[in-house]
Amino acid sequence: MNRFWKWGKLALAAMITVQIAVSPLVANTAQAAEADTTNLGLTAKAAVLMEASTGQVLYAQNENTAMPPASMAKMMTEYLVLDSIANKKMDWTDTLTISDYSAFLSNNKALSGIPKAEGDQYTVQDLFNAVTIYSDNGAAVALAEKIAGSEEQFAQLMNETAAKLGLSKDAYFINTSGLDRVDLGKYAPASLPGETVFTAKDAALIAFHLLNDYPDILKFSSIPSKKFRPTDANAMVNWNWMLEGNKDNVNFKKFVYQGLDGLKTGHTDKAGFCFTGTAIRNDTRLIAVVMNSSTRDNSFFDTKKLLDFGYSNFEKKEVVKADTAVESLPTVPLKKGTNTEIPVVTGESLSLLVKKGTPDTAFVKTAEGRSDLVAPITKGQEVGTMTVTFENKPYTIKLVAANDEEKGSWFRLFFRAIKNFFVDMIGGAKKG
Repeated sequence: MNRFWKWGKLALAAMITVQIAVSPLVANTAQAAEADTTNLGLTAKAAVLMEASTGQVLYAQNENTAMPPASMAKMMTEYLVLDSIANKKMDWTDTLTISDYSAFLSNNKALSGIPKAEGDQYTVQDLFNAVTIYSDNGAAVALAEKIAGSEEQFAQLMNETAAKLGLSKDAYFINTSGLDRVDLGKYAPASLPGETVFTAKDAALIAFHLLNDYPDILKFSSIPSKKFRPTDANAMVNWNWMLEGNKDNVNFKKFVYQGLDGLKTGHTDKAGFCFTGTAIRNDTRLIAVVMNSSTRDNSFFDTKKLLDFGYSNFEKKEVVKADTAVESLPTVPLKKGTNTEIPVVTGESLSLLVKKGTPDTAFVKTAEGRSDLVAPITKGQEVGTMTVTFENKPYTIKLVAANDEEKGSWFRLFFRAIKNFFVDMIGGAKKG
């Protein structure tokens, strides 16, 4: 009996598991595909067209050249405001008091803003409306001061967030508004030299995260006009003239684009006319960025060319369906389970925007399972990854257990170990 027990211990120590290469389990955010090189005849010096659910780049022109973005910088301000709301650090009904700096920008006729006096009080939602609809610089400063204590500290937070969101090393913020340093007067930041700059691709990435993390932004950005105060004689008119909500406005009809509901315009003498627009058609949302267009009208016409290019030449294709078996990896090995393997299915779907007519053979799929799985396992638990390579770019989705798998009994595991021990011993003898 002692000899039998010794063999059992040796067998347990000699248990063999099949080793399958493991890849990191990452979120299903696709990397940019190879951008099209078609010449669209844009007046803009830089442009990007991106699919909004994956971050896949469909068209790019000077997309990695850092430029002043003007008020498109406020997209980062919007992101941080919505982040503060989501994390309950601030509420829409909170009251903010207008500082001397906020009032300075609000009452400068050369800058975009609604007149506000130092000491005036408005809610967070009032000021956020002013930022998203009318690109109000004073309102942006008031929100920044509420969140970080000062605009300068808020700009530091913008730079930290830029790194977290994966923006380029060139992306840099000195203020919440995107105004040039000279416009800030005595309020220019002492600890942040230079000017606010980022690339067209950075702008698209900010929009990507804004839309995916806080889709409620569209409830604000899609408003064509709204009064800031009920007593105001005139409403704030959205600088985004392409909004579908303007379809009956005779002044903006020539710019209106079906499905367009955001996102942010910008203009300074240095930046030219900039625009990050987003539209949705047939369940496909696109993000278009143009920087340094020659006129405001042309920034919208350039955007239309980009969006038309995307919707005319590409189609959404479901490359991987959720909850389907994986041909190249039907099971993965499992330790200490009732069974030694567990069936695998896809844990999510993957759809890409591809040129119309792209064949299925254009997508190369490889699957990798984890080698450290130990029972019990629950249905839906991650057990590996599938990588789909398209146009030399990888897109990763998770693979999950197709069913529950209980831990095997001591008795079952013990005799399985003995069996494996003798199989290995016989196999070794044959090789010898």
